[in-house]
Amino acid sequence: MRILVINSGSSSIKFQLIEMPSETVLCKGLAERIGLPNSKLQLESGAFSKSDILQISNHYNGLKKITDWLLDEEFGVLKDPDEITIVGHRVVHGGSRFDKPTKIDATVLAEIENLASLAPLHNPANLTGIEVAKEIFNKAIQIAIFDTAFHQTLPEKAYRYAIPKALADEHHIRVYGFHGTSHKYVTEIAMDYLGNSSAKLISIHLGNGCSMTAVKSGKSIDHSLGFGPANGLIMGTRSGDIDQSVIFHLMDTLQLTSTEVNQMLNKKSGLLGLTGYSDLREIQKESENGNKACQLALAMISYRIKKYIGGYFATLNGADALIFTAGIGENSSLLREMVCLEMEALGIVIDLAKNQERRSTTLEIQHKDSKVKILVIPTNEELEIARQAFDLVAR
Repeated sequence: MRILVINSGSSSIKFQLIEMPSETVLCKGLAERIGLPNSKLQLESGAFSKSDILQISNHYNGLKKITDWLLDEEFGVLKDPDEITIVGHRVVHGGSRFDKPTKIDATVLAEIENLASLAPLHNPANLTGIEVAKEIFNKAIQIAIFDTAFHQTLPEKAYRYAIPKALADEHHIRVYGFHGTSHKYVTEIAMDYLGNSSAKLISIHLGNGCSMTAVKSGKSIDHSLGFGPANGLIMGTRSGDIDQSVIFHLMDTLQLTSTEVNQMLNKKSGLLGLTGYSDLREIQKESENGNKACQLALAMISYRIKKYIGGYFATLNGADALIFTAGIGENSSLLREMVCLEMEALGIVIDLAKNQERRSTTLEIQHKDSKVKILVIPTNEELEIARQAFDLVAR
């Protein structure tokens, strides 16, 4: 059974073609910097690899180009779209209804669209992926895997907001949590690696979108993102935590509409608002060249992560391991160092030499004197999506 996994992020599309149940990856690739100059598309299949700088204006255009490459007569891995049995889609916001993998029909599509206002950078992109896949792979079963599902185990004291209860209940206002597919995958890897199914873990997912999760015995018990994927840590274009008084000030004093403020906090803030760059690689490079704004941004993002680590230590009553994952978490040794330095009071001591190593499997980067393990675990949301989609169809 061939499963095409489409993972549409806020500025990227990751994809994998996976043979199940053997979990053999036939090809994988990435379209990144969507909507920005010099977008990039790359594909790997066995020893073959191809990359190109393209103009990818939006997610629809990106998915069309990915499909063209998959079906290319020279290097493509598909001869016919009908070779795909299942298309598994990452969908960011599933609200309170979707707590497990779900076959997509018109009703499910409508509900995903209705939730778009809560995940404005993601659900529209996810919908585009579904629509394009239905058009091209029209004989395949389309399945949605929801980022919010993993966080359905949050206790009420963690997911409820301190607003009038009747209002919250009627309008389903609560913490939903996101990046659940990634957090689920890496924490399961960590529990296996540690040989401890009851481990207390702090999972730190750092990409263009960022989040942290406190996990105990494989269950999410607290999470940095909430009703929508905009609060918590500082992100590529999202502000993260902000005093709500700032929002009222912007609306009342500057006469900005709620739509304008929402657009600013989601698409013009975060690292982009601080530095003019949304890509951490560019920010690190500029920081090394003496750019003060970029240096401050790095200090701010690492400081915010430290605060959440401290909070989750209290929530879990200690931790067995920190997990760094996703594009930034796996690749930025600088940010990992900035986060973990001066954390000895919590038993966290990083080994600076180990932190410079690169590995495609789990890497330990703590010092021998550290009481807490510090793990770098490559996430594989696509494999997790394929597993869940296959299990849904096979059972």
